[in-house]
Amino acid sequence: MKLEISSIKFDADGTLLQLIQKKSDKLDTFFDRILNGEVNLSIDKNIEKGNKVIEMKIFVPGATLFAKESSKSFEEGIDLVIESLRKQLKKHKGKLLDRQQA
Repeated sequence: MKLEISSIKFDADGTLLQLIQKKSDKLDTFFDRILNGEVNLSIDKNIEKGNKVIEMKIFVPGATLFAKESSKSFEEGIDLVIESLRKQLKKHKGKLLDRQQA
């Protein structure tokens, strides 16, 4: 999947960018018609929940899926975002299959 990754007010290192790409590529196993995606990484001032914020949009035919998570590290946050999008993709795929069978 082609991803556009932006880090807001800081420079993300190469290993973090590779991790995001690697984990995002696994979403293709759940839905093979993902067009592309956008990832925004930022650092928030709210330290209680975790100050690393990850927002991710993926574009599929007929829909845009979105997930946003805050965590103590970007690695943990990307896992949460990917899990959320995985659930959304499975639900979206189920709806498409239901429409085709009707």
